[in-house]
Amino acid sequence: MGADNFHATSEPDTFSKLRGYFDLIINTLSVEIDWDQYLNLLAIEGTMVVVGAPEKKIPIRVATLITGHRSLAGSAIGGIKQIQEMPECSSKHNISSDIECIPIQMVNEAYERVINSDVRYRFVIDNKSL
Repeated sequence: MGADNFHATSEPDTFSKLRGYFDLIINTLSVEIDWDQYLNLLAIEGTMVVVGAPEKKIPIRVATLITGHRSLAGSAIGGIKQIQEMPECSSKHNISSDIECIPIQMVNEAYERVINSDVRYRFVIDNKSL
């Protein structure tokens, strides 16, 4: 899909190999992770923006943030203005995504597929089906 690199976090050496590598991490995960491990992937003054919503409180060591001058931020989906800006930005920078478009009538099936990790890309609900 055009990526220059891919690193599986399930590989034992990934976190040591990429320690301090990223200026920005957009964390879309909503499952439990070792937050300190991921924060240590940030370069000095790097930022992790959390857009996923973990069910439980997130445990982090404050020293992980302090020693690397790192930041942890959150972001919601935004309003209409921000939602409109995203396709414009993507178009300007030639960024595309693969989606699976579904009618609203399949939303329950789509939800079950998300729970079962049976989604390759992102679901988009076709508004014409409303």
